[in-house]
Amino acid sequence: MNILLLYPKYPDTYWSFKHALKFISKKAVNIPLGILTVAAMLPVEWKKKFTDLNVTDLNDKDIIWADFVFISAMSVQMESVSQIIERCRLLKTKIVAGGPLFTEEFEQFPEIDHLVLNEAEITLPPFIEDLKNGHPKKIYQSALFADMAKTPLPDYSLIKHQEYAGATIQYSRGCPFDCEFCDITALFGRQVRTKTSPQIIAELDELLKIGWRGSVFFVDDNFIGHKQKIKHDLLPAIIRWMEKKNYPFTFTTEASINLADDADLMDKMARAGFRKVFVGIETPDESCLTECNKLQNNNRDLIECVNAIQHYGMEVSAGFIVGFDNDSSNIFERQIDFIQRSGIITAMVGLLNAPRLSKLYRRLQTEGRIIDNFTGDNTNYSMNFVPIMDKAELLKGYQKIVHDIYSSKFYYQRVKLYLKQYRPPLGTKKMLTLNDLIALLKSVVYIGILKQNRRYYWYLVLWSIFNKPKAFPMAVTYSIYGYHFRAIFKNVN
Repeated sequence: MNILLLYPKYPDTYWSFKHALKFISKKAVNIPLGILTVAAMLPVEWKKKFTDLNVTDLNDKDIIWADFVFISAMSVQMESVSQIIERCRLLKTKIVAGGPLFTEEFEQFPEIDHLVLNEAEITLPPFIEDLKNGHPKKIYQSALFADMAKTPLPDYSLIKHQEYAGATIQYSRGCPFDCEFCDITALFGRQVRTKTSPQIIAELDELLKIGWRGSVFFVDDNFIGHKQKIKHDLLPAIIRWMEKKNYPFTFTTEASINLADDADLMDKMARAGFRKVFVGIETPDESCLTECNKLQNNNRDLIECVNAIQHYGMEVSAGFIVGFDNDSSNIFERQIDFIQRSGIITAMVGLLNAPRLSKLYRRLQTEGRIIDNFTGDNTNYSMNFVPIMDKAELLKGYQKIVHDIYSSKFYYQRVKLYLKQYRPPLGTKKMLTLNDLIALLKSVVYIGILKQNRRYYWYLVLWSIFNKPKAFPMAVTYSIYGYHFRAIFKNVN
């Protein structure tokens, strides 16, 4: 078999960091972990090619060469997926599709030849067996969850890692919480399943072997879902490995806010090299947190929790949502005030949407309020249901939030607040690279000279040089982030 594995293109979104990547001469944010892991599950005698459309264009010759095109995608990549399907149809190459988009919305893709849904460790082997026997089925599904101890190393031989800003790795699947708007428990369950520590160390070794250095993103939806394993098994193993290898990586992940309750866990994460944690804060309104069953965020001082995590040298980036049924007209000012006081630099504020497999979707469907498909991008002023608040008021309020928090004045205030409190953790040994110097020069030109509000850039850069010189590279990095965010949310200066 000749297999062409494709990763569809991301649109220009908040998380694409498209406008920031040009500063560091990279083409995509993260190495696509899922499709490379699927590649490692294919028979060794099959010939494989891989194209990431975020890095390079798709070649018709490769489609014609392939017996099958394999696609893995998320909802936000829908437009690119549609284009791929049309090209494969015209060139008469069969498609095998999987991943969250197809698992949630497989009825929308009658033109796909074979749908290998849910977790590939379970559904891919029977498809391969049926294909070898000459009678593959249309759909392969399973309600079972995979044993991650059997998940293979991703096939990194298929990529040019230099094209990416970050590497990716996965330790666990599943989340013990059950937020109404989230589809993770439907996709992966509430029982947290993990790889073994030797597996993770082997993956880190493999990344080191291919020449990777720098940022590694643990893509777990809740990295601390199994606290005891993390604290007493995985983190000690990573700490030993990082010390032995002289700290070649820094780690980023996602975690629930209760991370702030465990000093030992935060200390070990910091010692292991974790430097950024994304937390779903969602809203400062407790009635909305109760509405969406995000009870782990209730009855706590959320800003104190953010400060506790950042005290260990781990920057908190966070998600926020407006559009809950219980949102009142003052929620927009409350969100702005909370974000500014918290000093959270990367504050992703989105409109509430209902993924197809979420409990929110089922409730809204029962209430007759679902009006559109889920796009996967909640920052593009779209909603797939009818909100309780007047939609014009909601969109106007949402626009005010993003305009204010990403205006140069408010954004740079948060950056300075964070940098004032920042304490570099032990093991922080970042050497400046040529790309870093190029990024600095580009930031001077594009932000410090060409931009109208360049005075905020120079104020932060000079302040960091004279008051917090160790934080100077971070000041430049956050200035570049801000450039991207203002480009995403048009008309923000």
